Amino acid sequence: MTSAFEALLPTTERSLLHRVARAQSEGRAPSFVAAVARGGAMVWSGARSCVDGHDPDADTQYRIGSITKVFTAVLVLRLRDEGLIGLDDPLEKHLPGTGVGEVTVAQLLAHTGGLAAETPSPWWERTPGSTRPELSDVLGETPALHPTGRSFHYSNPGYTLLGSLIEAVRGVSWEEALRTEILEPLGMDRTTAEPVAPHAGGWAVHPWADVMLPEPSEDLGVMAPAGQLWSTAADLCRFGLFLAEGDDRVLSAATVAEMRVPAAPPAAGDAQMGYGLGLQLAHGEHGTLIGHGGSLPGFVAGLWVDVAEGLVGVALANATSGPQPGVVAADLVRIVAEAEPRLPEPWRPLPASEVDQDLLALTGPWYWGTYAYGLRLGAEGGVVLEPLRGTGRRAVFRALPEGGWIGLDGYYAGETLRVVRRPDGTVSHLDLGSFVFTREPYEPGDAVPGGVDAQGWRGL
Repeated sequence: MTSAFEALLPTTERSLLHRVARAQSEGRAPSFVAAVARGGAMVWSGARSCVDGHDPDADTQYRIGSITKVFTAVLVLRLRDEGLIGLDDPLEKHLPGTGVGEVTVAQLLAHTGGLAAETPSPWWERTPGSTRPELSDVLGETPALHPTGRSFHYSNPGYTLLGSLIEAVRGVSWEEALRTEILEPLGMDRTTAEPVAPHAGGWAVHPWADVMLPEPSEDLGVMAPAGQLWSTAADLCRFGLFLAEGDDRVLSAATVAEMRVPAAPPAAGDAQMGYGLGLQLAHGEHGTLIGHGGSLPGFVAGLWVDVAEGLVGVALANATSGPQPGVVAADLVRIVAEAEPRLPEPWRPLPASEVDQDLLALTGPWYWGTYAYGLRLGAEGGVVLEPLRGTGRRAVFRALPEGGWIGLDGYYAGETLRVVRRPDGTVSHLDLGSFVFTREPYEPGDAVPGGVDAQGWRGL
């Protein structure tokens, strides 16, 4: 595996820089900075600027827009993990009086609450937060546009509600919770609610001429949890690595993995994009990337993570439109994955303490009807059940303290696999959510639901 001390190959670095140079030139961005992380640390960064000799670096702040939402989602899931809220709780339980209290916490995280995409006029991204000081100003008179829980509809006000939920339950400001619960533990000291030098200025580039106009930079007030933050390529690399692996100081690996599970169907006409609990999911020919894009007047940003490869790609630009940092961040991940694929971990036998002879005797072929499956041992007393040929339902199971195993993924997620024994103690079959797996296909005398024809197997 590539570590923090193993630089990328010069040819890979050249390809990455070439992609950034194209993005800055073709996207007509005043500046463009990007970075790649792998093996626990940033392993490459590069930049281009319209001012010779003044390229930004990985420590230069840019506004990251809706990437802020991922931070807000992490804070919400911390509350859930502490038992202070439930994802199925209606908002009204913790934040009464909004008028949309029937929407659940999970629906707000996944943008399935049916809320409007934007606030009432004026355009919230270019006006000060004092224009809409209360949640009622953010929600307006008709906050719900779609049936609750039925479809994906991206909602900035929805994440404003989540920010207010955090403040109501924690008893501190969203910004303070963010700083103490995420930024400080992860060492992200260059991620802030207001810009701290060195930082880029936001620009609008004329669509039909090579001229620019400065964009305003507003404090978004109660809308801050939807898009306020400034950050750097280096800090976002740290955050991306956390989203890939978890960090018990912030969220466990299991909870971060839960964030990556699709929680909303793709929007109409966009089958390649999905949404988890605060994370965008991009499905492509090279697998699934998780992360988020962001934009505010003067800035666009992209953060993508390939969990399987342990790769993070970050791209930031200071132009309202033109550059495509989301596309570039995904391309950076692809370039490294193709040029320097992650080496698989060396195979090692199980520790002697984990080898249970009774469990070992259960391995090998099992049959669900005539479908052939193989059961093999996993780590820490777990097992893996997978089809021996053709397509089928593969699943990983974790051992339960009381015996048996619980499914962790796929069709059998949450289902219990157990061993059923005969009165004499010998193994009769495996039971998986009422499905019976026997050692032979339809063997007479086995516990096959519906029985087995007395004449047995025959030809024509």
